[in-house]
Amino acid sequence: MLNTLRPALARLLTPVGEALARTPVTPNALTVAGTLGVTGGALGLFPIGELFPGALVCTIFVFTDMLDGTLARIKGTSGKFGAFLDSTLDRVADAAIFGGLVLWFMRSDHLLAAVTLYCLVCGFGVSYVKARAEGLGLDCATGLIERPERMLIGLTSVGLSGLGVPYILPIGLWALAAGSTITFGQRMRSVYRASKGS
Repeated sequence: MLNTLRPALARLLTPVGEALARTPVTPNALTVAGTLGVTGGALGLFPIGELFPGALVCTIFVFTDMLDGTLARIKGTSGKFGAFLDSTLDRVADAAIFGGLVLWFMRSDHLLAAVTLYCLVCGFGVSYVKARAEGLGLDCATGLIERPERMLIGLTSVGLSGLGVPYILPIGLWALAAGSTITFGQRMRSVYRASKGS
């Protein structure tokens, strides 16, 4: 869904990437730093109920992590390992965000803890289906909610909840669970059809 915004986001990040290209900073270093920042913010702040500060820290480092591809293109250092590292560490960041929320909910709301854990597992499934399909040479560029949408819905809900907006976090998590389930089904169907046609 947010793929249509990628060109605008790329234009926004390009000046920052050009500035970073004049430094020794590498794309892989940005990837690692972004993941460490998200992980630290989520696991350090969410479990103790600091939802808005945690969401803010995670959002800042999510944007830091998004710069790695821009920097790689500008420096001309795009490669298979960089893409592999980025995708792999995205899973670590996802696990930290939703894992931190699960730890928070385990204190007060076991149902939302279960929904959050489902969002994590289903999000992993959505990403895995696409990766496995592409590894088999099948197209799987479909789905209602991809990782950018998951991050947007999740972190916005957490941040607004931390500011005192009532019911926004349960609504966001249930919507994310439903959207991720639909996306998983869409991708499974897409791969099934592609495999029949190959």
